Formats: sequence, structure tokens, C-alpha cells
Amino acid sequence: QPMGPVTDVPPPQNLREGVSVKMFLRGRPITMYVPSGHVGFRAELPPERLQLDWVYGYRGRDSRSNLHVLASGELVYFIACVVVLLHVPLRRQRHYLRHSDCVRCLAVHPDRLRVATGQAAGVDKDGKPLQPVVHIWDSATLLTLQQIGLGSFERGVGSLAFSCADEGSYLCVVDDSNEHMMSVWDCARGTKLAEVKSTNESVLSVEFNPQDSSSIITSGKSHVYFWTWSGATLTKKQGIFGKYKKPKFIQCFVFDAAGDVLTGDSEGNILTWTRAGDGRAVGKGGKGGETYQIGQQTRAHEGSVFALCRRRDGTVLSGGGKDRRVLSWSPDLTLLQEAEIPERFGAVRTIAEGPGDELLVGTTRNALLRGTLGGGFSAIVQGHTDEVWGLATHPTRCLFLTCGHDRQLCLWDGQEHALTWSLDSPQHPQDPQPLAGGSDGNEQLSVVRFSPDGAFLAIGSHDNVIYIYSVTEEGRKYNRFGRCTGHSSFITHLDWSKDGHFIMSNSGDYEILYWDVAGGCKLLRNRFESRDREWASYTCVLGFHVFGVWPDGSDGTDINSLCRSHHERLVAVADDFCKVHLFQYPCARPKAPSHVYGGHGSHVTNVRFTHDDGHLVSLGGKDTGVFQWRLSSKLPNCFPEVPEVVTKLAEDLPEHNEVLPKKPELRASIPSSSENFRDRSESSRSLSGSFRSLSESFRIRSESFRSRSGDARTGRAGAEAAGTGGNEARPESGPGVTRPR
Repeated sequence: QPMGPVTDVPPPQNLREGVSVKMFLRGRPITMYVPSGHVGFRAELPPERLQLDWVYGYRGRDSRSNLHVLASGELVYFIACVVVLLHVPLRRQRHYLRHSDCVRCLAVHPDRLRVATGQAAGVDKDGKPLQPVVHIWDSATLLTLQQIGLGSFERGVGSLAFSCADEGSYLCVVDDSNEHMMSVWDCARGTKLAEVKSTNESVLSVEFNPQDSSSIITSGKSHVYFWTWSGATLTKKQGIFGKYKKPKFIQCFVFDAAGDVLTGDSEGNILTWTRAGDGRAVGKGGKGGETYQIGQQTRAHEGSVFALCRRRDGTVLSGGGKDRRVLSWSPDLTLLQEAEIPERFGAVRTIAEGPGDELLVGTTRNALLRGTLGGGFSAIVQGHTDEVWGLATHPTRCLFLTCGHDRQLCLWDGQEHALTWSLDSPQHPQDPQPLAGGSDGNEQLSVVRFSPDGAFLAIGSHDNVIYIYSVTEEGRKYNRFGRCTGHSSFITHLDWSKDGHFIMSNSGDYEILYWDVAGGCKLLRNRFESRDREWASYTCVLGFHVFGVWPDGSDGTDINSLCRSHHERLVAVADDFCKVHLFQYPCARPKAPSHVYGGHGSHVTNVRFTHDDGHLVSLGGKDTGVFQWRLSSKLPNCFPEVPEVVTKLAEDLPEHNEVLPKKPELRASIPSSSENFRDRSESSRSLSGSFRSLSESFRIRSESFRSRSGDARTGRAGAEAAGTGGNEARPESGPGVTRPR
């Protein structure tokens, strides 16, 4: 079992010059010397807080039907554990942050106000499983209205859909278990009405028939199933391809105006499934009822058809994989118009209809595009496509660079919330020498840092050496100055002293070493002499001033990155459990408390403060997310104000009014047994202007919690719903005690 960090710290009154602090990681002692004049630090929470300001990226590489337009005009999509609501003209984001693991699927209610999102299963910091669940929430206030299926789903929620014919009373969910369990739920009560094993093959999409909620369709690998729902029973009939070639995948489908079904498959075809009234014509496994048979095959794309979208005027859009084309079809599938997506954005993943003739396209390279078939498309959201690790902030402006395994180097503008530029790094560069002075061994280079005055560049390598280069001609010329040798493992972190003469470094075997660069890159064997040295930056995860950030039971890999603020009052930590921590600096007490923030769906790989400490940037590793947090010294509002644009609802999009039910009629149609669900939805619309004091907010939260159903799981969801819309948690006794779920 990993040991540590076990610390031996004398009480403040007994501290004196030369006293050391010892902690253990994996049984290895790590000694840190107490600075002279130190009289002890109080372990307190910092007064500053973080609030999620902007999320860069979109999950398009492995998700479908994950882009919709709400009645407010906002786009809704997801990345990592965050559901993003983006208002494009105002360049404003809001975030739903109640999921404890990566969001996998999304559906919008027919009122275009309520949203359902399903998450994957995960594990907490102790290895205990986190169960997948579906949240139904109000997009105006970001409050959770219902939590569905906690304990009912396995591995994750793969697909979900609201019914339409009955104004969204029901939700169909397919999980990611081996049998891909399919279930129908009452949205108002949160109760399961029917459940059945669907198939052992992957299920990629599910939808209710918009004219009949008793009819449900699923599609995926080698199948399309037509389901009949009656009471607690779900029966299926398999679509028969007959004389047509059976595709390996059926990735998408839509209903046309006549009630027929159009499917897009991996052969590049659009198949039209027409109704066969008595059910004797086609189908396996069912008796009677309405079934479908193939009436037409239309060659559409080279490669797979990844997306289908029926427009308001009855025309149909299709999106291709290999050919990256968006095609417009008449209702009888005559080709009308086409456009090609630029290659750098990847293939079409999903298509949504915006106002007027505007289209929104999500791509497999994690980009969201906006445009028209005639005028072309431009990116409004871009992100990395593979694991992200590298991060650097600009010294005088709100700019930052990121890089990762996708070989993309990206410069982001934190003020404009936009990608300024991105460069592709070649997989096999022609010149293997990155600097004029020569190559730095054959191992990967893990950390690069300039001295404060820019006169030297230090490069930490996996060959256990720190290479020092002198920098001349305004950064255009580099010459090898020396090598710092003495570590017994690869270099993980390093920092320069404020005078630019010394380096502090950490290694993979938890060493802390100090180097005299100006004196010839010598190892300072008497570490006691470096106890009072001031450091220009503090990114080393091991050191006296930051040892309090380590949680109990750590194995030495639980903290990936650390960064001290420029005003030297805060330290931000990226951990291996998807969390960002904010500690007070110096953090020289065991089990120091911290503010803890979720949202990432993978190990957080890096954190950095911007030049003025106004923002913190964090990277999400495998979730490819780049998060920009706003630093605030005041308590966040427990009830975020509802933007004016949200209160306008469908009035901003009059073309939708004819197909949307009016709100009073919708509420009147909900059965009386759904009073609790309706009351929560009603109250959430009026929260923003009603509560101005923090004490009143917590009183309302308490009353709201007590008024909810006695069901324990629903109660928990309700308690979360009355929060800030954010995700802050405060451990009782240290950062390792509570990691918010």
C-alpha cells in the first residue's frame, strides 16, 4: 500500500532555523527544510473562489446527436462533464455542472427548454463505482428537475430521447451494458414504466415516433428495430433488408412528413422504410402492429452517412463521413444542394438547424461550424482531438498556448474566448534537432522553462538530465551552456530562482534537487542552504511551501500539476481524480483545506494562472477539454441570474412557434400526479430575480429540499438542483476527504 504523505511537522512555537519537514511517498522519505524566520502558517481556505468562465472544445469524435438549438437561441452541447449553453451572437456561455462523470448523450424536450443528459459510469478517488444516471434540467435556470435511473443503468447511458406526441411526458433510455437495456421512464414521476434487453450489438440512436409515442425505433450495428410499447411491455420487429445489401452500421435516422423512416448507413445509402399496415409483410419477433419495409434506396455519400436532419420546410439534410459533404434533399430525396466541410475540421458528425437558413454542424475533429449551404461554413467552436498536456500563459496578455498528443499547438485568446491560431506539428520532423546547440539525448523532453530574464532555457528530459541553453539575439540563437546531472529518474518539474541563477527540480522518484546554473550547473548537495531562496515561479509539486496539497494515502502520482499565483497568495492544483483545487499559499500544513472544482472528465494534466491572476486555465487530459476559470474574491451567487435572452424563449424564433405547444397548454396537459415536477420547473423560472441575500438563498434551498419526494435518490438530486449551477465542494478536513460527485 502506498504510504503518505506522512508528515512530521513540529508545532509552530517549536519551529527554529534548520528544522526540517519529512513526508513519505511510496515509503520514500522526502525531506524539506523550513525557511528561516518561519513561525507557522495557518491552514485556511483562501478567500478567492473559482467560477467556470469558458469551456473550449466539443465532444464530436465519438458522440452523436449532441448539438441542439434551444428556444433561447443558445446552442447546447457537451464536453467532459459539462453541458455548455452557448449564445453565439453575445459570445456568452453558461454551464450545467451536475454530472459526476463524462456526459455521453443529450436530448431536448419538445418545449425546447428542458434538457435530458446521460453520463457514463466512473469511479471516485477510492476506486468505488459512480453509477450512471440521467438528469432532466431546466436550461433557463440550470436547476435539476429530475434524476432518473440511478442504479438502473450499467456502464453508461448511450442514447436517450423524449417523446413528442404527448408533449414530452416520457423518456426512452438505452444503456451501454452488454444487452443494451432499453427502458421507458415517466419524466414527471421519475419512474420506470418498461424495460427490455434490446440487443448485444451496439446501439447508436433511439427515437420515439413523433406522431405515436407507442412506436420507438433503435438503430446501430447491423440492425434497425421497430419497437411497440404497451404498458410494461416492449416488443420489437427487426427490419428486413431483403434484396438490399445489409450495412454494417446504421448510424442515424429521421422521420419524414409522411411518417416514413429514413436511415443513413455505413454504405453511404439513405434507405426509406415505408409503413406496412398489418405487420405481415416484414419483421421478426413481433405479432401484428405497424411495421416498415424498404421502399427506396438512395445513394448519398462516399463512405458512411453520419447524420440526418429534417428541416422545417420538409427538406432533409445528410452529412457524410469520408466525403465531408452536407447534402440537401427534397422530400422525395432529389438532390437539391451540397457543400463540403474543410478537411481540417474532419467529417460531419451531427447537423442542427438554426434560425432562417443557417445550419450548425458538429464534426469528428471536435469543431462546431456555422454557415449555409450556399455561403460555406466557419468555426465557432474548436478544440483538441487527443489528450492535452502542454500549457503556457502569456506574460502580459490574457493569452495561453496548449498542445497535446494530436500534435496541435493552439493559441487561445482568453478575453475574446476564441482560438487565435493553431499549428500542426509534423509527426516526423525533417530536422530532429530542436535547437541549434544539438539534440538532447534520445528521450522525450518533459518540461521547458526560460529563466526570468530570458537569458537561459532549461529543458528537463526523461534521460534524467536538465539541459541548459544560453539565449541570445532576442531568442533567435541557442547555445548549449551546460548539463545538470544528478537525478536518478526522469525530470517532472523545474523552477528558476528570481535572480535567474538557480533551479529547483523534481523527478519521477520524488527527489527535490537544487542547481547552481550560474556557477556551472553544479548540484547543490547541501539543500539546507536553499531554504530561503525565492522562486520566480512555483510549479514543482514537491517542496516545503506546497507539501500541504498532498492528500492522505497518495501514491505520488495523484498530483499532476501545480501553479502558484503571481501575487503569491494562491496555489492551484491539478489532480488525478478530475478535480481542480485552490489552496492558500504557502500551503505548509498537512491536510490543508481547499476549494474543489469538478467538470473535467479525465485526469487534470495542467493548471496555470494568467498574467494578472484574473483567470486560471486547466487541461483535462483525455477529455480534451480546456477550461478557463474566473478568479473571484467574493462568494458566488447561489442562484445565477437568468439572461434576458433566455426569458424570451421562442419569441426570438417565430418560425418555430407553429410547431411548438404553448407553455400554459403544455403544463395543463401534465397529469396531476406530476405536481412536484411541474412546481420545480415553475419555481426555477423565477429564482434569479427573487433571492438577493445569501442567507435567504440557503433558507430557500433547505425548504426546497424538504418539499421534495421522500425518495432518497430524488432527494439527493433535488438538493443538488438548488445549488449554484456550479460545482464547488469544501472538504471538512482536507483535500482528500471529499471529492464532489
